[in-house]
Amino acid sequence: MPSGSSRPLTVVGRRMRSQREELGWSQEKVGVLIGIDESSSRARISRYELGVHEPPVATARLIAEALKVPLAYLFCEEDPTAALLLSLHQLGEQERAARVQQFSDMLVD
Repeated sequence: MPSGSSRPLTVVGRRMRSQREELGWSQEKVGVLIGIDESSSRARISRYELGVHEPPVATARLIAEALKVPLAYLFCEEDPTAALLLSLHQLGEQERAARVQQFSDMLVD
């Protein structure tokens, strides 16, 4: 592998690592939270973060739930849009729906 290979190569890997580190969690903890055996959880999450393997959507959904982010956040290529998704996710369901409607109305005008 080329030098600097510990840097995530995919947007999914980058977002996973960023959120995991924000929470102060180890790769092993994330793996165990999504049901991976403790003995292989660190290696598997590391492969996802590095972009060696892309998690299947069902696994990505479990990862998103464990990391307390919306699934779309993991796949969002634009940082400002990803930040918006994260902010919306942190709102209550009714408030989120109202804000999305408000934003949608602004785009139509």
